[in-house]
Amino acid sequence: MKLEKDYKRIVVKIGSRLVTEEQGRFLEQIINQVSKLQDLGKELIVVSSGAVASALKKLNLTTRPKGLAELQALAAFGQVELMNLYQRKFSRFNKSCAQVLLTRDDFDDRRRYLNAKNTILKLISLGMVTIINENDTISVDEIKFGDNDILSALVAILVEADILIILSTVDGLYEFDKKTKKWLGLICKVEKITKDIYKMLCKTSDELSVGGMSSKINAAKIATEAGVKCILANGKKQNVLLDIVRGKNPGTEFCESSKYLAARKRWIAFGTTSKGKIVVDAGAKEALLNKDYSLLAPGVIKVEGDFQAKDVVSIVDKDSNEFARGITNFSSKVLDEIKGKRAKKEVVHRNDLVLLI
Repeated sequence: MKLEKDYKRIVVKIGSRLVTEEQGRFLEQIINQVSKLQDLGKELIVVSSGAVASALKKLNLTTRPKGLAELQALAAFGQVELMNLYQRKFSRFNKSCAQVLLTRDDFDDRRRYLNAKNTILKLISLGMVTIINENDTISVDEIKFGDNDILSALVAILVEADILIILSTVDGLYEFDKKTKKWLGLICKVEKITKDIYKMLCKTSDELSVGGMSSKINAAKIATEAGVKCILANGKKQNVLLDIVRGKNPGTEFCESSKYLAARKRWIAFGTTSKGKIVVDAGAKEALLNKDYSLLAPGVIKVEGDFQAKDVVSIVDKDSNEFARGITNFSSKVLDEIKGKRAKKEVVHRNDLVLLI
């Protein structure tokens, strides 16, 4: 098989409907392609939705419950069903798979973040296909939002993937004419995700899916700003993964940023969540953006949130526009006391700071 694109490490996100529809026929098609790519020396990591959907199907339920306890119980039951399904289907192609369950805390804590990365890379070296899912039985926020699209983007950043492929049951992002209220043609390529892109989105009424197109665009934005190309495509199409790796674009391609970030700065900018905000004056913003300076206390005019030293915080201007993130050397309490004054130590050292614009 001739491959036109040199994608070595590939993260594939598989949506719930692809897992459950037609007795898993579409999932088997995807697994067949994953196996072929692995045989060609590619490194595949799968982020899979479908734990709750698998439970609903197994228990003959048609409506996704709203209560947290019911969702967590279904996730616990469905995750076993999901992994059994993957193991059976991968074994048909003489492949082995491993399960990794992650929470948002695993990304926020730098040590756990690196442990997760090392575990996944070790599984790759052992010839395993890693199946990653949100640990819905204990992750309260994620079970509410069902954002495995976002998880797939964070995993792509974590493992420094060459491409993130989000497989759904739609062909990609379609242009919407607000005057006629009609969907127009498929958008094949998005150079940059802007507000106009978000204006074309609509909510899903799918009982099995939760995130909808909005979370897929959010995931693509995270991945591409971190330097990872993203393609949204229809997982029901024959050989969709193989076509992408051959250099074809069967869906919507979101172009990656050309700005290079080292792995640690990727984590600061995209991997972890901000624990608070530091509001700075115009002079400090100018120094950070154009003079390669560290953030100093005299430029700080306000502190928002409750954070500790060594937490990642957002750096915003007076209009609340976030333009940087960094690791603070002071807690919010101490920083509130020294803001606007001279201090011996930088508030955020340049080496611990990432510009977002």
